[in-house]
Amino acid sequence: MGEMVTWTDAEVIAAFPNASVDQDNVAHYRGRLTHKLLVHCCRECGWWHEPPRPVCAKCWSDRVEAREVRGSGRIALLTVLRVGSPASGVDYDAGYPLAAVELVEQAGLRFTAGVVGDPAGVRIGTKVELIWIERDGKPVPAFQQADDEG
Repeated sequence: MGEMVTWTDAEVIAAFPNASVDQDNVAHYRGRLTHKLLVHCCRECGWWHEPPRPVCAKCWSDRVEAREVRGSGRIALLTVLRVGSPASGVDYDAGYPLAAVELVEQAGLRFTAGVVGDPAGVRIGTKVELIWIERDGKPVPAFQQADDEG
């Protein structure tokens, strides 16, 4: 197996100069560099929460850590962007679906990202899975419709 690469906080901040990287979300951005979707989970009660916070929203413990999620779930909220800042790979004329996906790890745990592929079949309730795309040379989490709709 290959050697695991670790980025310092300063390197992570430098890798994402246009993001608001802070002490609460630096682990999420570090995970992006290795194509891992990391979400905060409480080590005391096991409650997942997104966006990252320094304390658990359920039990108030400060023993939270970033853990990898599977990246599969169903679209809970959906909007289609028709205008926005220019971004590589985003076609606002066709409509760019942006979804809050309820992840399988926990009811109510949602992660927001773009949905790639044919937007015609994208609806609330659509089963999706995590993929990684490149934007401006950086890995970005996105979702695509899952092959298995069962």
